Amino acid sequence: MAKLKVPSVQHLARNWQPTSERTCKKLVTLANSPPTFNYNSLFFAARDMLVFNQPYDEIVEGIRRAVKRADVRQNLLGVLPLIRDHFASVSPDFVQSIDRRYYSIGRGLMVPFDPPLLYGVGGQLTFPWFSFWRQNPLAKERLSLFVTLVDELLADDPDLAGAKFQILDFSVPKVKGREPERELRVIDARDIPRVDDKTKVEMLRVFADGYFMAEAQLAGRPTAPAEERERHDPRQSDFFDDDPRKP
Repeated sequence: MAKLKVPSVQHLARNWQPTSERTCKKLVTLANSPPTFNYNSLFFAARDMLVFNQPYDEIVEGIRRAVKRADVRQNLLGVLPLIRDHFASVSPDFVQSIDRRYYSIGRGLMVPFDPPLLYGVGGQLTFPWFSFWRQNPLAKERLSLFVTLVDELLADDPDLAGAKFQILDFSVPKVKGREPERELRVIDARDIPRVDDKTKVEMLRVFADGYFMAEAQLAGRPTAPAEERERHDPRQSDFFDDDPRKP
């Protein structure tokens, strides 16, 4: 039986649908046919390169040895030069790792958020978010929801409250004809419209309802009314064991 994982903040935004029923369908489909690879290697590579100063050639060789599928290996290796070149141009004074945080979306759901790192240049802190999806990165209301939730997490953390929030989008540009190579697009999060509090609460309610509907469907249980799903989920401990970084 497929098990439904609690998504990370970015995957919550990516998989959000306008109705609970559509959200449920999306989550059930993902649970039954999960992605065949993830981008963990790139998150770790960025950390090792920037926080621990591991040589670039060693990181490349590590991915070549560890990733057996040729298409996945080539996909990952195509991103590494973009990461290297971007931070070489930024020349941070320091880089540090950050611990996992959690965002409560209600009804007992604690959604993990893994800030990749924080760096400083000339006294200015910058929080970069790595978006490694090759196609269909967050956009429109999903991007606005994601940025709104991250804003709240940053504001609640004294170590991150003053940081400049950037999204590093490594997706492939949409052009006609042959698919181009990945490019890095640096997005200043200040340019992304936020959702207002009422809209945010409603979007999270829709997702939470859809999540519990999907959980019941995968378990072969009848879907409970919304008011019953407001109770704390007895499997809360499972939420802290999931790795959120999936493609």
